[in-house]
Amino acid sequence: MKSVKMLSMLLVLLAFSLFTGCDEFGDFYYDDRAPSPPEGVYTVTGDNRIDIFWDENPEGDVAGYNVYYSYSYDGKYTLIGSTSRTSYIDYGAKNGTTYYYAVTAYDYNNNESDLSSDVIYDTPRPEGLNQAIFDYNRSPNNSGYDFSKYLIVAYNSDAADMFFENYNGKFYLNVWDDTDIQDMGTTTDIWDISYAPSTGWVPLQPNENVKYVEAKVGHTYVIWTWDNHFAKVRIKNITNERMVFDWAYQLVEGNRELKRMNNGTDRKISTGIINSKK
Repeated sequence: MKSVKMLSMLLVLLAFSLFTGCDEFGDFYYDDRAPSPPEGVYTVTGDNRIDIFWDENPEGDVAGYNVYYSYSYDGKYTLIGSTSRTSYIDYGAKNGTTYYYAVTAYDYNNNESDLSSDVIYDTPRPEGLNQAIFDYNRSPNNSGYDFSKYLIVAYNSDAADMFFENYNGKFYLNVWDDTDIQDMGTTTDIWDISYAPSTGWVPLQPNENVKYVEAKVGHTYVIWTWDNHFAKVRIKNITNERMVFDWAYQLVEGNRELKRMNNGTDRKISTGIINSKK
């Protein structure tokens, strides 16, 4: 009889622990606390893509992250994907369109954090690799480049945004007087320069209609075109006859590729909600 009574008492205790959600050992505790919002969110502009990165959350029970986008900072945010990593690539981003991004963290009990507070937006743009143009003294019709059409043009064409020159064995990257250029220094690749500067452009010399910088392998140059667009060029190789470079060009007039601002406006999520929030 003793054993039957003891068994009955154990069953009562077990039922009570299940009802209260937690036994004396904590085995049945239900976590309803959401993780903190992810921090350190930033983006890298690509060609019809945007790479999104953030810091790993400190909570040990984080199961993954949700990534959201909007067409305005204070608009409604729509879920575009989930990942267990701290990065995500938006392959649906289109060149010339600006997207705002936010990230949430969720745990194994499906508790989702508020949207990240970093104000992040980006505009993908076209780019090209291993493009070559030639010395305008030897090949004038193949020495210039038009970023808006992705075309090699003559150095003196109205469409030429820049052109290459070999002047007595010294190499130059030239733009006309209605365009600006700046050497951003040595870079690892074309993606190292994420935005166009607002100052530091090469001045026009007296009695000249061309601005120029010395062309150096491994350097990236930013060009502000006559019609208020920004491009960047990284030189990969130079010979006496030609220059090989990678490039990127922003389709949106006046857009310097990446800007950050803080206006404190709340965001709203339109789909993909686990818990209501921000």
